[in-house]
Amino acid sequence: MHLEVGYKKGPVGRQYNIETSEEPAAAASLNITPHIASKMGKIVFYEDKNFKGRRYECDSDCSDFHAYLSCCNSIRVESGTWVAYERPNYLGYQYVLTRGEYPEYQRWTGVDDRLSSSKMVHFTSGTQYMMQLYEKADFEGQSFEATEDCPALLQKFNWREVNSCKISEGWWVFYEHPNYLGRQYFLEKGEYRKPGDWGAVSATVQSFRRLTE
Repeated sequence: MHLEVGYKKGPVGRQYNIETSEEPAAAASLNITPHIASKMGKIVFYEDKNFKGRRYECDSDCSDFHAYLSCCNSIRVESGTWVAYERPNYLGYQYVLTRGEYPEYQRWTGVDDRLSSSKMVHFTSGTQYMMQLYEKADFEGQSFEATEDCPALLQKFNWREVNSCKISEGWWVFYEHPNYLGRQYFLEKGEYRKPGDWGAVSATVQSFRRLTE
């Protein structure tokens, strides 16, 4: 039997304080059909490991759920692709999350159990992938065009840093270290004149890949 001890609905999302790990059906909690729920996307953040304790559900972008969860130790992505952020308003460490279960924060390569905001990635069909990377800020210096994943930027292009970029098509993830390791940075279509524009504290980028549905 599912037992809820209190329920609050914030500006976006739903917060539960529960005594059992059993959840209500996705369609019932969202009050929509399962087909639409899947298309919209759904992510559930849990205060404790292994999907226990208080939880917070999101079916759209949420700029701050820290008031509802003091920490986050497990996540279940029921549908969609999401980016979770360490701090409110989509700031701090970023973590790209695809459909699946993450029973502890190490499973999403988290540095700790702090998460405060999240965004859903809205894919469109038939999208091509293309971006221009620049050696210097403000689109100056040497540049090259990328349309494929790159596991080792230094090895392939002899670059240690990316200081600006233009995303023409698609969704991309920059990584601090080779082979898609280290800090992650989510980028969508637009112009990024300096590393701070994609949330980085330095220009170090050693691998990148396309984010696909």
